[in-house]
Amino acid sequence: MRRTLRARICLSVLLTLPALGLGAGTAGAAPEPTPEPGVTASATQYALDTRLERSLGENTGGSYLDPATGELVVTVTDAAAAEEVRAQGARAEIVERDTAQLQDVMAVLESRAKITGTSWGIDPSVNQVVVEADQSVSARSLARLKAVAAVLGDAVRIDRVPGVLTREVLGGDAIYGGGYRCSAAFNATDGTDYFFLSAGHCTNLATSWSATSGGPSIGTVEGSTFPTADHGVVRYTDGSQPPGTVNLYNGSSADITSSADAIVGQAIQKSGSTTRLTSGRVTAVNVTVNYSDGPVYGMVRTTACSAGGDSGGAHFSGSTALGIHSGSSGCSGTAGSAIHQPVNEALGAYGVNVY
Repeated sequence: MRRTLRARICLSVLLTLPALGLGAGTAGAAPEPTPEPGVTASATQYALDTRLERSLGENTGGSYLDPATGELVVTVTDAAAAEEVRAQGARAEIVERDTAQLQDVMAVLESRAKITGTSWGIDPSVNQVVVEADQSVSARSLARLKAVAAVLGDAVRIDRVPGVLTREVLGGDAIYGGGYRCSAAFNATDGTDYFFLSAGHCTNLATSWSATSGGPSIGTVEGSTFPTADHGVVRYTDGSQPPGTVNLYNGSSADITSSADAIVGQAIQKSGSTTRLTSGRVTAVNVTVNYSDGPVYGMVRTTACSAGGDSGGAHFSGSTALGIHSGSSGCSGTAGSAIHQPVNEALGAYGVNVY
């Protein structure tokens, strides 16, 4: 059921210069309808979701927020688990498939339908693995994908999406390294030193990063992972003790005080140096993304749209950090599918915390 800055420069890496991962929207295409908005998740719901995830184990198919009531709904496969959910204060919904079964479905896709331009993840609100195939997927590959899905029955749904699934060096405020521009997500600390998080496909490109193109270095890469995951951490080397905020691009910023795993159905915002502040909702968790240069696992799919240069930017809700922007497909206006790396995984990997 896993979902998994503003410093002096309001970090959020934007790779341009050349830009890695140009926006996937089609020039001249008619605007797509605005996606359904999410609902706000509370600190109590984040904590309850985590607690029930641990206690239920595989007796659940995941959780989501009811778009009509805002309630936390936890899917379960038997009456005993439903009673536990209700006793903890959430709404229970009995479904056919548990977490293990949904993960088995994704394992089949991984072994038999690993096609560049596809992604798949769990949508607990429909108790399915939802597959997206972008416009780069050929008719032959799509037929192969559909043949595999047919064997899996109604546990799988395939959606064709516009554009091409592309990693994007982007984020809140721009950072520059190795001739590229990205965005930084969140400032963090280990209690002694200060850091910022970004996408691993950005931090793989250069060891030193600046706040301006050709400017002095503000930090050096301490850790970087891509593919399989998509996160990196840069340690400030210029003496900065930046605030733990994210740029809202309206003259103000959001103070980030905590981190959490995103919940399907919740409202989310993305701050990046190309598309600045965009909003959307979480649509799937445990997402596998098959980029052209390698897969990433355990990601989160959202509708918070983006473009080239936003990679590394901040996905957040209110004062809660949720993810690090990775890539998108079909982003046009507010429509499209955007991917983030859960921030808690990155924080744990580098032994740091937001503040």
